[in-house]
Amino acid sequence: MYGWIWRHLPGPLALRLLQVVVLIAAVVALLFFVVFPWVEPMLPIDSGGSTG
Repeated sequence: MYGWIWRHLPGPLALRLLQVVVLIAAVVALLFFVVFPWVEPMLPIDSGGSTG
């Protein structure tokens, strides 16, 4: 998969590296701002507070 993405990115090495960084940042932002908030209410995570 990563090889396929790398082969399909246009430009010289420096431009490809920049595009990879932007793609990674976009995926991380999508996860943090869309996916994780949507999934969080469904996870059985305790708040970690004290019980006494």
